[in-house]
Amino acid sequence: MKTKFPLRPILVAGLALTASALLWTEAVADGKHFFPPVTDTKVVAECGSCHMTFSPAMLPARSWQKMMGDLGKHFGDDASIDPQLNAEITAYLVNNAADANGGRYGGKLTRGIAATSAPLRITELPKWQREHREVPAWEWRHKEVRSKANCVACHVDAERGYYDDD
Repeated sequence: MKTKFPLRPILVAGLALTASALLWTEAVADGKHFFPPVTDTKVVAECGSCHMTFSPAMLPARSWQKMMGDLGKHFGDDASIDPQLNAEITAYLVNNAADANGGRYGGKLTRGIAATSAPLRITELPKWQREHREVPAWEWRHKEVRSKANCVACHVDAERGYYDDD
């Protein structure tokens, strides 16, 4: 008995669509505005209790080490945590930093930083500043933004790693 609709062309079309979707997803993930989001629950709980969790791929390992080494003076706040937890979070950040496993994505953001430099603010990186140079000063002061570190005010999918203009 013959089927009314041949299955082979439908299967081929389905496979083609699936392959296209996978390639498009990979292209988006490889885009210049993707940084792997934080997946460690301890980092999300500790860091995310005060601010958005920034991808470790946005800074080099030396920056994360410096930042985690002085949490008593964390951008004007005392963010000190238990030494064991600090070591675990530091290890995660360092292992996924721009010059480690996060290099596939973060290298483009940290390009041009001197090897001896350990920047602590993503907003001070030359690439970040070039990307945001057209944002007028009044927008940073807007009640919905209030800070250059409030990425989600303009990039709604920032916590998922996507920083394209929305």
